[in-house]
Amino acid sequence: MDSENTTTEEPAPARGAVAIITNRRCELLLHLRDDHPTIAWPAHWSVLGGGCNPGEDPATAIVRELDEEAGLAVRNLTELFKIRDEHGSGQLITFFAADWDGDETGLPLSEGVKLQFFAPEHLDILTIPPFIRDGIHRHLATRPA
Repeated sequence: MDSENTTTEEPAPARGAVAIITNRRCELLLHLRDDHPTIAWPAHWSVLGGGCNPGEDPATAIVRELDEEAGLAVRNLTELFKIRDEHGSGQLITFFAADWDGDETGLPLSEGVKLQFFAPEHLDILTIPPFIRDGIHRHLATRPA
């Protein structure tokens, strides 16, 4: 019996990128997602971001997504960590932090319902995907009080 080498390449895991954006008052910019059953986490507050295109690295993807979704260019974009969205898209999500000071109501939102800054102490009353909430708390724990 001949033994053939039948190794198959596994497709690369789906990847995504999101940005925890804060203003000078240390408020976080959150995005109310559309209420469509075909998207991950409908009608939840989240941070801006999205999936990586084939061959696109997360840093390039987050700059593209921020521009596409909200016409937003941020300062001090820094990669933080990765978390898998186990109960939603299944993607491995790279979290970034960035700064932006401006009026979120004037941004040209192309996806979702609205953008709004929230003080960290008000996050507990919002419906936020668990992996996003974990990422926000993880990031806030590293910031000076």
